Amino acid sequence: MAKTGAKNNKTLAENRKARHDYYVEEAFEAGIELVGTEVKSIRAGKANLKDSYGEIRNGEIFIRNMHISPYEQGNIFNVDPLRDRKLLMHKMEISQLTGRTAQEGYTLVPLSLYLKNGRVKVALGVVKGKKNYDKRDSLLEKAHKRDIEREMKNKYR
Repeated sequence: MAKTGAKNNKTLAENRKARHDYYVEEAFEAGIELVGTEVKSIRAGKANLKDSYGEIRNGEIFIRNMHISPYEQGNIFNVDPLRDRKLLMHKMEISQLTGRTAQEGYTLVPLSLYLKNGRVKVALGVVKGKKNYDKRDSLLEKAHKRDIEREMKNKYR
């Protein structure tokens, strides 16, 4: 099972909203099938993971609603920015994800896009939705951490 956690990764895009709206149960690493000038556009920071999600169809995983803007210096080889993109994972991992997402309330959400050894990878999370009061608790906890860090910084100046 390919879990995320390499240290030499360069993050290209991140889905911050996913960590706010969902509990991330487990994260997987997957390759992504890109065509044309999409890699150049992603390297330029023109990818958006907001509102995107993973879908399993016929034993294959696809990312839906991931927006990759057309490359500025591109030509006729630019493709639809919102097209479905296939993820590259082992069959065993896909069957494991199928079982996890078949449970009530679980879904697949891309957490980040990053470079690993010159290739674009996706951190794909198996997530469960948060309730509104859980989101408020998360924001309150984040504010407390920020206040503590600020006090520690001022104390040791």
